[in-house]
Amino acid sequence: MSDLAAKQCTPCRGGVPPLTGAALKNLLAQVSGWQAMREHHLAKEYAFPDFAAALAFVNRVGSLAEEQGHHPDVYLAWGKVRIEIWTHKIDGLTESDFILAAKIDGLEAL
Repeated sequence: MSDLAAKQCTPCRGGVPPLTGAALKNLLAQVSGWQAMREHHLAKEYAFPDFAAALAFVNRVGSLAEEQGHHPDVYLAWGKVRIEIWTHKIDGLTESDFILAAKIDGLEAL
């Protein structure tokens, strides 16, 4: 388990600047395969052998999101799932977004 995956997401109350530059790149280096889109949101696509496996993954992501109180955008198609994460309260990225990304990566192995 990565250091990020061991942490818990914390609710953003607003009033904090979104991560950018070196701080963002440091956290991005700790999650595999995720892209920081325009320094605004994280995105990653997962491949699965069929629709059922992709749907099962989406359901695990949904349970995790509820547990963490942090909800990504999830796009499901036959054999693939795309996840996008950002903190809506500040319209940008926080450490919690990277924590959720690391936790989602841990679900893939199940």
